[in-house]
This record gives sequence, C-alpha cells and structure tokens, in this order.
Amino acid sequence: MGAGVLDLPHWICYRSAAQGLFCKHSCRQLEWLPAQEAVELIVEELKAVQKEFGYLPAEQLQALSNRIEVPVTRLHQVASFFPHFRLTPPPKADVLVCRDMTCHLLGADRLKTELERAFQGAREQDLTIRGVSCLGRCDMAPAVSINERIYCPVQLSRAEELIRGAMTHGELPEPVQRSERVECASDPYAGAAHYGAVRRLVQSRDFDGALASLKASGLRGLGGAGFPTESKWQIVRAQTDPEKYIVCNADESEPGTIKDRFILTHLTHLVVEGMILAGLITGARKGILYIRHEYGHQEELAEEEIQHCQREGLLGPRILGSNLTFELEVFVSPGGYICGEESALLEAIEGKRAEPRNKPPFPVQQGLWNKPTVINNVETFAHVPQILVRGVDWYKAQGVNGTAGLKFVGVSGDVMRPGIYEVPMGTPMSELIFQKAGGIPGGKKLKAFAPSGPSAGYLPASMVDVHVDFKSLADVGSMMGSGAVVVCAEDRCMLDMALSATQFFRNESCGKCVPCRVGSQKMVDILTNWTLGRQNLGDMALVDELSEALKLASICGLGQVVPVPIASVLKYFKEEVEAHITRRECPSGVCNPPATAHAAPKATAAPARHA
Repeated sequence: MGAGVLDLPHWICYRSAAQGLFCKHSCRQLEWLPAQEAVELIVEELKAVQKEFGYLPAEQLQALSNRIEVPVTRLHQVASFFPHFRLTPPPKADVLVCRDMTCHLLGADRLKTELERAFQGAREQDLTIRGVSCLGRCDMAPAVSINERIYCPVQLSRAEELIRGAMTHGELPEPVQRSERVECASDPYAGAAHYGAVRRLVQSRDFDGALASLKASGLRGLGGAGFPTESKWQIVRAQTDPEKYIVCNADESEPGTIKDRFILTHLTHLVVEGMILAGLITGARKGILYIRHEYGHQEELAEEEIQHCQREGLLGPRILGSNLTFELEVFVSPGGYICGEESALLEAIEGKRAEPRNKPPFPVQQGLWNKPTVINNVETFAHVPQILVRGVDWYKAQGVNGTAGLKFVGVSGDVMRPGIYEVPMGTPMSELIFQKAGGIPGGKKLKAFAPSGPSAGYLPASMVDVHVDFKSLADVGSMMGSGAVVVCAEDRCMLDMALSATQFFRNESCGKCVPCRVGSQKMVDILTNWTLGRQNLGDMALVDELSEALKLASICGLGQVVPVPIASVLKYFKEEVEAHITRRECPSGVCNPPATAHAAPKATAAPARHA
C-alpha cells in the first residue's frame, strides 16, 4: 500500500502496523509509509536515552515518540520486554549475581546470600542485589555485574569493596580485559595479509566454486542447529528478491557457552571475512553482526575490524574497485537468551519484542524485513575463510575419527583449567576434560557432564569417551550444540543441577506461547518440591506429559528443550532423585535437609534476566 490518507478506527492502526505499515500521524487521519523506516530506530534510540539518563524517563519516551513518530505504547512494548532497559531510576549500585550452571556450581548462590547479609538494611535507592541469567563468563565464574560492569571471578570481599565504592563515590574500576591475541590453528593467514579469500573471490567471481567447496567440506552450523551451510547459502542465493541480508548470531547466552566471545576476540577478521564472503556469494548487500550487550570489548574489536575493512576497500559500494557491494554493521542486543533464536533475533533488529516467529516461512525465504536472509553463528562464519583459503582436503584432515575441521569448545565447572580450547572435531570428551582442562580439582571423580549447556542435558561419567561431533553425541541421545561442556564432580547433586537449568529456561522464556510459559513454571515447581522431599502421586506422569507438550507445542527451541535436563537426570541418576522423594535426603548434601521438607517451595519467582 502506498502513502495515502485513510479514516480508520484505532485498532486497525495497530493491526496494520503489525502487518508492515505504520501510522505516521493520528489514528483518525492516517498517512501510511513502510514500517521499516519508522521502527528500525527504536532499539538504538532507546539505548541512547538510557545511556544519557540511566533509565527511560516517561517524558523522554514521549519526546522520542514524537521525534520518530512511533506511538509511545509501541516504545513501552519494546522497553518492557528487554532486560537491558529500565523504566525506573537505577540505584547507586545495581548488583546482579549470575546464578546459572557454572556460577551456580561455583558458589554464586552463597555469594548472593552473603552480599544480602552484608548490606542488610540498605535503601532500595542505594542498592539492589538480584540473581541474573548467565553473564557469559563461565570460564571465570562466579561473575557479578555491578552497574553493567562485569567482574569475574569475584569473591565476597572484592564484591563488597566494589559495591561500597559504587554506593559511596559512584565510581567503579574498569574490569580487566585480556588484551593479548592468541594464535589459533584455525587462522589461515598466520601473520600474512588477511582477507585473501575475499580478494580471490572478487577477482574470480567463482561463486559456484566457492559453494561447491563449502558443500564438499561438510560445514554445518556450529551454533547448535547443525544445518548444512552450503544449503542455506544456496537457498538465499537462488531467491530472486534483489534485497537480501547476512546476519551473524553472536548472542550466545546459554550457560556454559563462551566460545564465540573467544573467537570474536582472537579471530575477529575471520568472522568479518566470512560475512563478506556470504554476501558476495548470495548476492546480499547488507550484513548485521548481532552481538550480546555483555560483550562490550568484542563489540569494540568488531567495530575496529569493520572500519579497517572500509579503509582497505573490502567493504562498501565498490569492493576492491569492483561493482560488488557489501555493507556491514554491528547491532548490540538489548538482552535476553531468547534473542539467540534466529527469528526472535530478527524481531529485535526490526525494533520489536524478541518473540519467535511461527515457521514456515523460514528466514532463508522471509527473514529480516521479510527478505531472504542468511543467519549463521560466529564460528560458522569463521570456518568459511579456512576452507576457501586452505582447501577442502586440508579442512577434512583437521578432524579425527572420521570428522572434518577444528572445533572451539568451552569447558567450565569442576575443572582445574576452565577455558576455551581449539581441538580437532571428533576429539574424545575425556581428552578435553582430563588433559586440556586439567581434570577435577581436589582429586575428586567425575560424576557427570553437559556436552552443550543445559539444552544438551547431562551424561554420566561412564560416557566420557564420547567424541565431540554431531553424530557421536546424537548417538548417545545428546547433541554437540554450541560446544559448551560443563563438568560436575562426584559431590554434585544432579537433581539440583536439573532444577538450576530448568529455572534458567523458565526465566528466559519470552512468554509468547502457553506451553513454554506455563509448562516451564510447572516443571520448576515440581523439581523444587522434589528437592524438598515432596512428591505428589502424579508427578512422574505429569513430568512426562509436560515434556511431550513442551516438545510438540512450543513455538521455538527454548520451550522444546525445557524437559531435557530433568529427562537426562531421570535417565542416568534416577536413584538420586528417588532418594530425595522417598527418603527426603540429598545423597550429596546439597539440597534442603529433611527438617525443612515441609517449608514452602523456593525459587518459583524468576530473577532478573540478562544485565
């Protein structure tokens, strides 16, 4: 519909806006124009207001509404959804303690309790202390965010010192950044000039050959889904729409997932080059690197690399003097694990609440602004230059046990040397845990490990020789996912770990679909009661029913993986769960003792989401 004047009732204004049109003036006399022009500024403008005032004052929202001609109700819809935005003034010290998975293992709950005790009686306008979803520092747990600055690892005395400084002087030191670059076997340039793959492709225009190499390599998405990369790019390339997009999903927010932060720090150029190559091959002229806002240092590195490419003629309207065009920009997420879901990520870029879309259509057909869109993970883009520079044979030779390529894996939890390791695809999990990460502290035995954060569930120590690759982990009922290995020592309670993981999914549900919104809360209630020694007669059957409903009826993957942690614990550690219920005891001594078994269930209220 082109621009024009209409006389329509109020509700049609919002309905039409949702369908891709926007009311420029009043709802009774409407002038319509494409919605993209009006709403793409929403998130960035809200960030600017909050940066200036520390929150989003009502009068500033109204002024913004007038300036960009978007209803103030629409601004509230977005601002109230994302955890980064505040609608009330912040306290002098806003303290967020990461409570998920690795931080939970390493004492975050105790740290939060001790901080609350140390600052008991503090005024709310001076201090708030809350739990928060994963801060992406699993290799340096426990992590604490104070006024949006993340410190890790943090012990009680240091946290108290930082909080008192913020309350008294309003000052905080800059968190320490590891600035030195690490040489990686994945880098095909090793000190030589970067962007060789782009230079060759611009000169040869052999886009079919590049796609053939990607297909022969067997490269699959390394963010969790594992979809063949060449197939996705080929579908977008075949679309006749001249407007296409390339999007890099750098919003890793699942507990244990830290590899993309490492790649963006040490192989920034490969990620950028991979996106440029995707644009050239598919015919897309615009790329967006979507990064979580807790990765401020990596955002700066990406911006610097993009500016370097612009100066060198590798980005812009005439790449290296050719008639090829590709522009690239960084979009910083306003927060929330749900933004890692590809369609929710697109909604956020479009200035909407990050609620997943129903599929089909899929992004390769109707993605950003309903245009064909390639969405790949950071590591996937970084692999493309390796394949095109070094060749398919080299790439395949890097894997072991019948696999191809190198793999970045984050190892955290109960290990001596948590961190991100670059290993051949197909490496045994035992090598990662006991050799690379140094084994279990204190001479303890391995009890369980999550191959890829909570969405992969837990496997017992008896399976520690499983290989890190798609097929091997699928064969044992798990998945490689994003490569986030979380290790549990022999004295950990697996019911407690299942509850912690389920609470994370409950906290991060966008609430759009009933199965996920209600089912995740019910699952938390049941598991909480089990840790307290309670069980209703129908609980086990209800867990099965809930699991089936969540898998079948949830719109996106978040709801579908809610049952995975407890399903794996019931499969491999059922005796431990039954001990809680039938004997009202936690064999590991982690959960509430029998004396409190009749207390009210705890932890049913969702803590803060991402800082």
